[in-house]
Amino acid sequence: MAVRLRLQRIGKLKKPYYRIVAIDQRTKRDGKPLEILGQYDPMLLDNKININVDRLNYWINVGAKTSDTLSALFKKLKLQKNK
Repeated sequence: MAVRLRLQRIGKLKKPYYRIVAIDQRTKRDGKPLEILGQYDPMLLDNKININVDRLNYWINVGAKTSDTLSALFKKLKLQKNK
């Protein structure tokens, strides 16, 4: 099973709100995640992100890959990943 770290949309119409999840890469966008790692709210001025860094590092260390969108978000927010 290939695990991917990606965003899962849970917001209303025209008010997006995302969960950062560890999920099997073959699962649909709104499928059941293996673990919820945090939240991201792009509608706030400071782009509020709330994430459990310990669990994020665990998933990266066991081989999970981040999606392109999540990688760009981490780079934008200067969140460093440990490999």
